[in-house]
Amino acid sequence: MELGLKGKSVLITGASKGIGLACAHAFAAEGSIVHIAARSADLLAKAREDMRTRYGAAVHTHVCDLRAKGAVKQLADACANVDVLVNNAGDIPGGNIEAMDEERWRHAWELKVFGYINLTREMIVRMKPRGKGVIVNVVGMAGVTHPAEYICGTTGNAALEAFTKGVGKGSIEFGVRVLGMHPPATRTDRIISLNKTIAKQKFGDESRWEELLKTQRMMEPEQVADAVLFFASERASYLSGMMLNLGTY
Repeated sequence: MELGLKGKSVLITGASKGIGLACAHAFAAEGSIVHIAARSADLLAKAREDMRTRYGAAVHTHVCDLRAKGAVKQLADACANVDVLVNNAGDIPGGNIEAMDEERWRHAWELKVFGYINLTREMIVRMKPRGKGVIVNVVGMAGVTHPAEYICGTTGNAALEAFTKGVGKGSIEFGVRVLGMHPPATRTDRIISLNKTIAKQKFGDESRWEELLKTQRMMEPEQVADAVLFFASERASYLSGMMLNLGTY
């Protein structure tokens, strides 16, 4: 299926590993010009060389911490002309309401919630004059299933769903599509650390983290990337202001 992504430029945050890295590879394989952003210079350099070798892709790296003052605007300025933004960076920790004090909560939201909001704000004003562009927000099923043991992520993801739907309903009027998806538990390093925290809280033993996943069907990062590519492509040109649930309730 021709997705019309060859030659398109895309910026992906949190792209040094996991879902973000899988998205970067998927766009590179389609012939897109890829901009990858994350905090680790070493991991970004490795990803760039791998994609250049495998696909002959044009890959640009941006080492940044989107929590830092001015970092979002600096990244937006460096990638002002991209056709697609994939918001993916985030590391909200597990924990119930008692475990998540204000400092931890605000620190988590600075990256996952306000990072998405602020970068969307910066990029949408750059896309609007061109009358085209796509923003895809990779959020998470906790925003739909509302687990108490992941309350900071539950609340933040639900907020990002409302944000995506609201912005996307307005942006389509000037040709910019904003939409997103909720992946379920996905086979990444993060799912292990997150479930260790929850297992320690629930069972008093973090080594029992695998028990939390026995009833869940694990998704692969590449499967999430396939959905991101479809949303970013011409095949989804009618869609904006919506969320796709990739998991089950």
